[in-house]
Amino acid sequence: MDYLSPGNREFKKTLIALFLGSFIMFANLYSTQPVIAVISKQFQVPPAMASLTLSAATGAIAVSLLFVSFTSGLFDRKKMMAAALISSACLSILVGFIDSLPFLITVRFIQGALLAGYPSIAMAYVNEEFDKKVLGYVIGIYVSGNSLGGLSGRLIVGSLSDVFSWQVAIRLLGLLTLVMCTLFLYLLPKSRHFDAKKVSLKRTTAGFIENIETPPLVLLYLIGFILMGGFVTVYNYIAIPLMAPPYNLSQTVVGFIFMIFLVGTFSSTWMGKLSDHTSRSGVIAFSLFLMIFGLIVTMADSLVLKITGLAFLTFGFFGGHSVASSWVGILANRREKAQSSSLYLLFYYVGSSVVGSIGGLFLQYFGWAGVVFSVSFICVTGMILTMIVRRMVLRGGIHVRHHRPHKVAGQHI
Repeated sequence: MDYLSPGNREFKKTLIALFLGSFIMFANLYSTQPVIAVISKQFQVPPAMASLTLSAATGAIAVSLLFVSFTSGLFDRKKMMAAALISSACLSILVGFIDSLPFLITVRFIQGALLAGYPSIAMAYVNEEFDKKVLGYVIGIYVSGNSLGGLSGRLIVGSLSDVFSWQVAIRLLGLLTLVMCTLFLYLLPKSRHFDAKKVSLKRTTAGFIENIETPPLVLLYLIGFILMGGFVTVYNYIAIPLMAPPYNLSQTVVGFIFMIFLVGTFSSTWMGKLSDHTSRSGVIAFSLFLMIFGLIVTMADSLVLKITGLAFLTFGFFGGHSVASSWVGILANRREKAQSSSLYLLFYYVGSSVVGSIGGLFLQYFGWAGVVFSVSFICVTGMILTMIVRRMVLRGGIHVRHHRPHKVAGQHI
């Protein structure tokens, strides 16, 4: 069968399309994060309430991923991804006209639910359509779209909010991503190897049950919850102390702080390679330690030190997420890897939604020190869970209820 490879005519077009899809998704998903402080002030609500404009979207993705994982085999891959991206761009335009906070949160929830149709389907498309020899390269391009899309969306909205308003900024972002959707439709080839007959609700359900009955995998899902929850919490609220005295930074300058995300492009690759030669559990624990160290540094009065602390936190997050998500694939039963990845993403986005909102309460009652303490506490918990996973795996395999333990690939535990 003709799979996409560097020698194929459509290889580059497909890579560009997948990059654009990731860019569109993450630009729209995190569009309200850089203006949480502004939304809080405009609607005269606590930051924790304003952060629901992001938490509602990420929480909806988490819930909807379960539905998508069960039904993804029933619909055409390209049409499902396109529907998710186009609808999200249109809803961003709608967000730009909303003056009611409850309505805004509701629309963002719907936007997140619709966006869930892209990431899991995109990964399935990649695995079905590309030559296995280039999957690592293709997934790398896909992930780069994630980080650059999230970064660009934050920068665009953060910068334009000073010139216009946050509503106009998100409206313009929606228009930009809608144009990009047309390019996505034009460039992405239709699925050639998708077979709806392969879908079995019974088998999918059995796969999920097996994954949630495998203790090391469940602990890794919780680690994903902790990593994303802590990371999003910090970036949700860092603008509030930075825009207040003595710093008094503008929304544009605060928006450019998200450039620190570029650190993650390096750390995810570097720590991934490091884990292949040393210890996955050790690298994840080190990543969580870097996050705690960065949090403590943000307590300093110096603006330079605060930004340095954010860099350490970002470096640790992206590295830890890269290793934890890959370890899930290694530990999972070969037949159930897709379900394992879906569950990891579910916990990952729930962490963003739940911890991100609760962190606002710590900010409200205890100031920035409360955010630092709460996120540091869950990171320490994550380090403990990582060591427990290591101990379980070293005991000789992955134990699933009602099944004999099975060995796992890779010796760097």
